[in-house]
Amino acid sequence: MCSDAMQHELITRAGKSRTLTKADITRAWFIYWLGAEVSSSYERLQSLIFCAAMTPVLKKLYPQQEEQAEALKRHLNFFNSEQTFGAVIQGISIAMEEQKTRGEPISDAAITGLKTGLMGPLAGMGDAIIWAAVMPLLIGIFIPFAANGSAMGGIVPLILYPAITLGISYGMVHKGYTLGRDSIIGLLQGGRIKELIYGANVLGLIMMGALSASYVKIATPLTLSALPGSEVVVQHILDTIAPGLLPLTAVFAIYFYLVKKGPRYTTILLAIVVLSVVCSLLGVL
Repeated sequence: MCSDAMQHELITRAGKSRTLTKADITRAWFIYWLGAEVSSSYERLQSLIFCAAMTPVLKKLYPQQEEQAEALKRHLNFFNSEQTFGAVIQGISIAMEEQKTRGEPISDAAITGLKTGLMGPLAGMGDAIIWAAVMPLLIGIFIPFAANGSAMGGIVPLILYPAITLGISYGMVHKGYTLGRDSIIGLLQGGRIKELIYGANVLGLIMMGALSASYVKIATPLTLSALPGSEVVVQHILDTIAPGLLPLTAVFAIYFYLVKKGPRYTTILLAIVVLSVVCSLLGVL
């Protein structure tokens, strides 16, 4: 009887020692957030930082070194997602690892498969909301300050962007841990998430269009002689057809090049410099 009571007490203590706290989740998340976009392997991309971020949690959940080694191997598999929204996957993975230590029937393949299945959709959400909406919005707000010589235009976005992504990512990892696997799958299968991504894409396109119209400046000094003694300014004709036609043409030309050739940014920059110099010397632009 005494031995049974002692055994029960030891099991209870072990269970308490393996219970994760909010600080454990936050610590793991912060490691992931710091390195998600800067630590990549050519073979497995973000798996290195994901595994490193999971290490403190796994050490607490699996006291035996053999169990730790198996868990680390699980999280060294290929992983690649968007930094901010990818935190949801980390929260769910932590919850599944904790449930596994409590004896629930969660296999290694289930944890790996869930990460593989969610990293693509959540990367799409993060790219659409963070990179296509939040980033252009911040740029659009603070470029006028920079153009007027205010230091706010360069400093404030460097403060606001990390603060915004930190707040979103922090909420994502804890929500993923709390709600678990089924909630995020249900969210992805619903129609609202598609509407959210579509709306974010539209907002991002509007902001990029506004930035292009405001800050891409191209004009031509060419004139045409319609009659002896009279000249017609080509730029006035273009403005009559569509104001900002030359900047719009340049933006679409770069866009179609990106679509066809891919993100060859060095080539694009060199081409812009060469064309600008040549057209300026010829008096065309």
